[in-house]
Amino acid sequence: MPELPEVETVCRGLQPVMEGARITRVELRRAGLRFLFQPDFAARLTGQRIVGLSRRAKFLMADLASGDVLIMHLGMSGSFRVGTIPVGAFHRNVERVNDHVVLRLGGGKIVTYNDPRRFGFMKIVARSALDDEPLLKGLGPEPLGNAFDAATLAKACAGKTASLKAALLDQHVVAGLGNIYAAETLHRARLSPKRRASTLASRSGAPTDRARQLVAAIRAVLTEAIAVGGATLRNCRHPDGKLGYFQHSFEVYNHEGQPCTTPGCDGVVRRFVQNGRATFWCPKCQK
Repeated sequence: MPELPEVETVCRGLQPVMEGARITRVELRRAGLRFLFQPDFAARLTGQRIVGLSRRAKFLMADLASGDVLIMHLGMSGSFRVGTIPVGAFHRNVERVNDHVVLRLGGGKIVTYNDPRRFGFMKIVARSALDDEPLLKGLGPEPLGNAFDAATLAKACAGKTASLKAALLDQHVVAGLGNIYAAETLHRARLSPKRRASTLASRSGAPTDRARQLVAAIRAVLTEAIAVGGATLRNCRHPDGKLGYFQHSFEVYNHEGQPCTTPGCDGVVRRFVQNGRATFWCPKCQK
């Protein structure tokens, strides 16, 4: 499933096309995706100007001049593409089958949402109701924002009996991290995914050195990933069709049995199942 770097990359790719543009026509080629489209979905979008496009956690959010906000989630295989030029006949036929939402914009641009597994979704919410929207309510701070620091992370994890990795996947603790980047950041911080999340806070609740290490690792890994367009695994791709390259920089994810890349460590990357998800780590240097 696309995580923060991939969604941020998609957002940046769509912004030049969508921001300031007017939606002239909306085509819904099925009744819904993961959820049914709202009965007035197309009507609330048609004729509206897109004031801005942003990201919150793993959601894309299009601000409309009407006061509505279009919330979009890529699910597991969703992607957007701009334009109508086909790559080839076979590829074009495959994409037509899975093209579920088409937004025609003023100026001739077309933004198409493609989703083979149909696990993504779109929902329109009034901007005034965003604070009470279940999809967004209670989300933790953005890991690259000013509100996220060691003190904030320690406070969110204080007293938690859950593992450190489980805490990072909790969107109430920090927004946007998923399985891949949780593994990579924990390895960068040299912290075990099995460690209790509560160890990020001292008895007084102050952040420990581990909390500071982890925040620095999260910021570094996400920044590096965004710089190269995130990771491309299976269906994930950019609106212009290009691929991300951060998968070539993975240190532990999907590297079971390979030598640890930490300087001076002669450990081997191992895999185990944690909370139903595959976890990759180096037992020797992640403590």
